[in-house]
Amino acid sequence: MFRAVAPEGAPSYTQPMGTKPDDRLHELILRSGKLLESGEAERALAVADEACEFAPRSATARCARAESLIALERDDEALDAYGEALDLDKDDIDALWGAADLLIHQTADDEAAMEEGLQLCRRGIRVAKKLDEEEIVAELQLLEAAGLSALGDPASALERIDSARRVLGDDPEVLLERGATLFELCRFDEAAAELERVLRDDPDAAWAHHTLGLVHEHRGNQEAAESRFAKARSIAPEDFPEPVRLSEDEFDRAVEEALTDLPEQVRTYLSNVAIAVEPIPRIEELQGPDPLSPSTLGVFRGSPRKDQSTFDPWSYFPNSIVLYQRNLERFASSREELIDEIEVTLLHEVGHFLGFDEDDLRARDLD
Repeated sequence: MFRAVAPEGAPSYTQPMGTKPDDRLHELILRSGKLLESGEAERALAVADEACEFAPRSATARCARAESLIALERDDEALDAYGEALDLDKDDIDALWGAADLLIHQTADDEAAMEEGLQLCRRGIRVAKKLDEEEIVAELQLLEAAGLSALGDPASALERIDSARRVLGDDPEVLLERGATLFELCRFDEAAAELERVLRDDPDAAWAHHTLGLVHEHRGNQEAAESRFAKARSIAPEDFPEPVRLSEDEFDRAVEEALTDLPEQVRTYLSNVAIAVEPIPRIEELQGPDPLSPSTLGVFRGSPRKDQSTFDPWSYFPNSIVLYQRNLERFASSREELIDEIEVTLLHEVGHFLGFDEDDLRARDLD
């Protein structure tokens, strides 16, 4: 995760403490930062609070407070602190970057928050360009790319990554982001090349191992995929827990349980819709006219109910909902969570069968 840094030319906080008020503020912010670096987040927060009390109109003091709150995993309060900083200075690059980073990396399930993060990121890019800070522009472009990918727009994300790469070069963070984005675009050979370059420089890059495992899986090499997944788990077990593994029969029973738990009205809609299970999306679906993400959990195939017409026999071609077992198993950390996600995915695809688009589904809590 990228963290906000003061742009070149901003006031230095390394000067010795003097008698001027600015010197006192600088000393407090410097001390808070040093405490944070040494792992003393509570003490860092106390000093940052002192800085805020000493200089209540200082956006920089609010940013120091936000950084301490992030270290304490108090992200909502950190966002509030960044908001206060932006109220004081709408162009504060630290506040724009820090708030955007939090919103993009910590709110993956909240599209509105993600969009807000992208807006702040773009504001930060405009400010950094005015300051002629190319590296900060590039770092913020990488952050923007992460948000775009999370919102399902990997093509635009790749454009931002390539723009950042022209400044940052083959930085491992750039290559990792690029490899993951190429995977989402189903450009598997290119993705593998970028991820292998990351691992040559950093053999313990867990995300590179995991994503390379996904690439191998879609290339049909399950043994190589499992080896990469296991390596990622050994390096970062909290990020990559052991997935729930079910046999085909067990997974089918889990789907039946999820179907039983659906509301009766929803089950009625499903009476003429086949439910199928496949390991992962087929290559023709990934590269078709309406390409899927290789990580998708399920898909509706057929004609939405509202589009079916007595004058168009093709609109009555059998409809089906397909669930992708390996993707769902990776998504869940327990059998209970897997059952819940199967049900959520079924509801989502039923929504597509009824003709709802993604915005409609979110409005009905079916996303």
